[in-house]
Amino acid sequence: MSVLSINNVAFSYVAGMPTLCDISFAVRRGEFLTLVGPNGSGKSTLLKLLDRIYLPQQGTILLDDTPLAGYSRTELARKIAFVPQERETQFPFTVEEIVLMGRAPHAGGRVFESAQDREIARRMMDLTDIVHLADHPITNLSGGERQRAFIARALAQQAAVILLDEPTAYLDVAHQIDIFRLLRSLCTDSGLTVISVSHDLNLAAMNSDRLAMLQAGTVAALGAPSEVLTAERIRSVFKADVLVDRHPTLDSPRVTMLR
Repeated sequence: MSVLSINNVAFSYVAGMPTLCDISFAVRRGEFLTLVGPNGSGKSTLLKLLDRIYLPQQGTILLDDTPLAGYSRTELARKIAFVPQERETQFPFTVEEIVLMGRAPHAGGRVFESAQDREIARRMMDLTDIVHLADHPITNLSGGERQRAFIARALAQQAAVILLDEPTAYLDVAHQIDIFRLLRSLCTDSGLTVISVSHDLNLAAMNSDRLAMLQAGTVAALGAPSEVLTAERIRSVFKADVLVDRHPTLDSPRVTMLR
């Protein structure tokens, strides 16, 4: 069953210069879909359309068969969580306060967090390996620690869909593996739907059910990683000479840059 349906969507920042053109595909409940493509191909813009930060100038986006415009901002925040690339942290909120912000859509008329909110926030900090930083100001953390705090905040929303723009930026290898393992388990065990943007084709191949490869604002390819990541397509879309073989222990394609 599709949780998100994108139908003939187009968007431009500047009239006559389309950023996205005629984008159409559906995302299934519990699926891990990764958007890949060169810089400027429209990946981040598409995520912002899915979170209704921008509105399509053509076409429709449906969430559970209802247009995004049919949801209030609070209703949408209960269903979709978004971790963008750019996150300003001007105020020294503690990590726990940052994560608790993810509970805001569930607050109703409450001014203060409930014991349940705090328990959920604590559990998400534990899952993202930042519980020991709960009392630390977010402004004092490394880029990777901040990244895990914002992922924990999104998970604390307990939304059905999570959108992640370069979720492994700033993360070391161990935490990249841990975050993807966590997200994959939530897809399998809880039916979470993940839509991620990544420039790391190998990480995307290892962790995604499907890839959508964007090129100049259109979907150049959509399917299983082994179908999308061919040497010929990568050369055509990324203008890079690569070797594509199989990962030695996983059933996924492996991309190696050639000189």
